[in-house]
Amino acid sequence: MDGKGRVIDNIFVERFWRTLKYEEVYTKCYETVAECRASIGEFIRKYNEVRLHQSLGVYDTPFEAYYQLPVGAAC
Repeated sequence: MDGKGRVIDNIFVERFWRTLKYEEVYTKCYETVAECRASIGEFIRKYNEVRLHQSLGVYDTPFEAYYQLPVGAAC
């Protein structure tokens, strides 16, 4: 964070919320709150552990970039 009011401070978080809304929430019609929570939880897990991200350099997942190891070696 470079200081108050910097436009680029929240860009990564804002991009995540945009992706969540446009790829998960707006495309589904949830019947219950529990179904919504489960579906969003699964989306976040896939976003972090399965989905490759170009901005992380060599198309890593956020999990791999943070822990510097492949997903299969985590457990």
